[in-house]
Amino acid sequence: MSRPAAAALDSVLVALAEPTRRQLLDLLADRGEASASTLAQALPVTRQAVVKHLTVLDGAGLVTGRRAGREVLYRARPERLTEAARGLADLATAWESRLAVIKALAEAPEGDPS
Repeated sequence: MSRPAAAALDSVLVALAEPTRRQLLDLLADRGEASASTLAQALPVTRQAVVKHLTVLDGAGLVTGRRAGREVLYRARPERLTEAARGLADLATAWESRLAVIKALAEAPEGDPS
């Protein structure tokens, strides 16, 4: 995995590590689009906390916002989740290959380096 791809995957994983951010993504997936104020009404956190979480999600490319009058309406970007899932699958494949080599070395008869 290239360094930029790894960095993008890292930012998605960091963003998704926090339960409130996952709840925000779920809410946006259900509602399509919502303001921070609307989202805060559905969660046990303040509007300011929601804005901070949305900033992290936006930085990871998981949400996008558009100005509508005095509010910003946020929308989930499911394609970023798809890209992250693909990155995790690639990472799993690489590790499976590494583990297969280790297993073959461990199971090889003594003195047989093949």
